[in-house]
Amino acid sequence: MSTDCNGNNTTTQGIQAGVSRRNIIKLTGAGAAAIGLSSAAGAGPAFAAPTVSRKDLEPGDTSNGADNFYTSNQVTVKKISFKNKYEMKVVGNLFVPNNLDRGATHPALVVGHPMGAVKEQSANLYATKMAEQGYVTLSFDLSFWGESAGKPGNSVSPDIYAEDFSAAVDYLRAQAFVAKERVGAIGICGSGSFVISAAKIDPRIKAIATVSMYDMGAANRDGLNKSVTLEQRKAFIATAAAQRDVEFAGGAMEYTGGTPDELTAGSTAVDREFYDFYRTARGYHPNTTTHPALATNTKFMNFHPFNDLDLIAPRPLLFIAGDQAHSREFSEEAYRLATGPKELFWVPGAGHVDLYDRTGLIPFDKLTDFFRTQL
Repeated sequence: MSTDCNGNNTTTQGIQAGVSRRNIIKLTGAGAAAIGLSSAAGAGPAFAAPTVSRKDLEPGDTSNGADNFYTSNQVTVKKISFKNKYEMKVVGNLFVPNNLDRGATHPALVVGHPMGAVKEQSANLYATKMAEQGYVTLSFDLSFWGESAGKPGNSVSPDIYAEDFSAAVDYLRAQAFVAKERVGAIGICGSGSFVISAAKIDPRIKAIATVSMYDMGAANRDGLNKSVTLEQRKAFIATAAAQRDVEFAGGAMEYTGGTPDELTAGSTAVDREFYDFYRTARGYHPNTTTHPALATNTKFMNFHPFNDLDLIAPRPLLFIAGDQAHSREFSEEAYRLATGPKELFWVPGAGHVDLYDRTGLIPFDKLTDFFRTQL
């Protein structure tokens, strides 16, 4: 029987409106921009984000309150770093409400950014907004991305990504003004699957919310709507394995997937959705290309975050997604498989990337109510 975080049966709705070495696998309803399933193992330059300032880029679609770089005079932000269990430096931002009584202890939240992004893209916005509601919050760059350690950059390691969430919990629980048993987490896009993976083996994460979740394992194995065949998957794996030989022999790294650097007449709707955030002033940040390293992207093939979700119960899960999101299948599947208190919350009219930064659509009130009730 499906239950919400208060023990009720519920699915809810928000109140706010063959692979070659050179060809991209075209997926049903989505291109490689969404999931990293493209082949780029031939010679040629690595992908690179525009080396320009935001003021030189197209503005992007800033409707519905798009405000990725939102800051607040109610919140103090401090750059921090800590080590994960692999002795890798993880760099983050700590957000503390200005009126916080540091002589008492308070609930805290870890916030993870979309896959291929950095903390300055979506995660800082969520961390700031939740800090305005009284939470101590922490956003961070996943290992191999942004300012965090890990070489080569843009490498894929879902196990280490999950470890980073637990390391962030380590850091928060060590702060004198954080209530150790009142730490929750928010995972956006790919981080939704990483935080679930972390929570399965870290009972210190007491409540988990995902927003526009991508199961990065299923997305890479199967594509959207199960559109990738076994033969296509094997061909991509073979391409990545061949690239390992190239790089071991001293050849240049190659990258795959991520947001397209240019739009063409053949760009899919999903290509355009991601481009409007990552390649315009709306969400551009110079610390990321969004392109994972080709030789390691196959690590996602072995990533099954939705297995054994009963390990999380009875801790509550909240899945938030736009009812128009191309990624909605992942939130639906996680909700179906979760065995403890759970809720699937639909945001009417919202797509996948809309919930990265459109403050007029993101249900911060729902997140606030969830964590106030569950922490």
